[in-house]
Amino acid sequence: MLNLGRGLIAEGLKVDLVLGKAWGPHLEKVPPEIRIVDLGASGVWATILALRNYLQESQPKSLLSALHYANEIAVWAKRLGGVSTRVVVSEHNTFSEAIQHTTKLRKILLPLFVRYFYPWADGIVAVSQGAAENLAKSTGLNSDRIQYIYNPVITPELLQKSRETLDHPWFQPGEPPVILGVGKLEAQKDFPTLIKAFAKVRQVRQVRLGILGWGPDGDRLKNLIQDHGLGDDAALLGYADNPYPYMANAAVFVLSSRWEGLPTVLIEAMAVGTPVISTNCKSGAAEILAEGRYGSLVPVGDATAMAEAILATIEGNTPTVNTSWLEQFSQKMATQEYLKILGLDQHLINHQ
Repeated sequence: MLNLGRGLIAEGLKVDLVLGKAWGPHLEKVPPEIRIVDLGASGVWATILALRNYLQESQPKSLLSALHYANEIAVWAKRLGGVSTRVVVSEHNTFSEAIQHTTKLRKILLPLFVRYFYPWADGIVAVSQGAAENLAKSTGLNSDRIQYIYNPVITPELLQKSRETLDHPWFQPGEPPVILGVGKLEAQKDFPTLIKAFAKVRQVRQVRLGILGWGPDGDRLKNLIQDHGLGDDAALLGYADNPYPYMANAAVFVLSSRWEGLPTVLIEAMAVGTPVISTNCKSGAAEILAEGRYGSLVPVGDATAMAEAILATIEGNTPTVNTSWLEQFSQKMATQEYLKILGLDQHLINHQ
């Protein structure tokens, strides 16, 4: 969202970042040109009413929402507010997989919410072709209503930040190669499989494993590292404001997720020139890697296959990624696509 916001600002637009509650480590990354609107609301109905008031007072040309229940809140707020704002909802995950890890009631209600409320929106976006197809199949939505737009991942700032100095001792010259994973420490990312794969690789050659991120499974992962006797060669590196030097200096980047929508970190690692391995999870990974052309795809949860792919990659079996292939994940490309679906491309032409 921040990358897209920067892209829209570069096109001469004013951008508000509207949050139910403004909190979290990413707030510091919001550029000063983007106005943060903190609705300060708790609960669904309170947020709907607060967003309705914002729409009536600010009268934005377009509103882009993301994730549940923000998407449902957005379409309800527009309907209750009686405003002309064009509302576009976006799905950032593989819907059928994501709802498997919610409550029984939500498994029933979420597909119904999507089926009946998403059509109220002026546009529906998924972040990959696989996510778009899954959304239609899982909810009964008309697939013709759903457009997929890849996220604006690759920015000039990303490449600049990747060149910053990294002081961590593991990434200094002469040290063993580092296998890197990045993501929230939760079930979706399946870091236990990465740790088990690393344990197999470590039996064959001297390597290290670093995992960047924070989340509820931290203690469990630390225990797993100890249980496998990985000692000082595997570590949870915590949250990093700038993960890109870690990516750029890693020997291989591994995405071990059970499911995704469009795994941003995989694109980021490719953009800084690091060889990548990914589970062939739903959705997005195979699209990013051109069905395995630009990096190894391994079965979900298969530590043995992941270990074999890591070994092959470290030994130099790595494809060269065509830079033109990565352009479809650029800030510039995504911004142009979002301008169209948000109805802002013509707006800009009329004001030039």
